[in-house]
Amino acid sequence: MKMRKKSQLPTKACAHCALPFTWRKKWERDWEHVKYCSERCRRAARPASDKDKA
Repeated sequence: MKMRKKSQLPTKACAHCALPFTWRKKWERDWEHVKYCSERCRRAARPASDKDKA
C-alpha cells in the first residue's frame, strides 16, 4: 500500500464504543474482521459469561 494521508485511509465504527477508527498497518491482513478500536473495547465487549470462565 502506498503512503496516503490519514484522511484517505478507510475507517470503521467500533462495535463497542461506536467511535470511528482508522485503518492501521498491523490490521492490513484482516481489516475485514477488525471490529474494535482498541484492546480495551474488545475486552469490554465480551459477554459476562466469558469473564467468569477465565
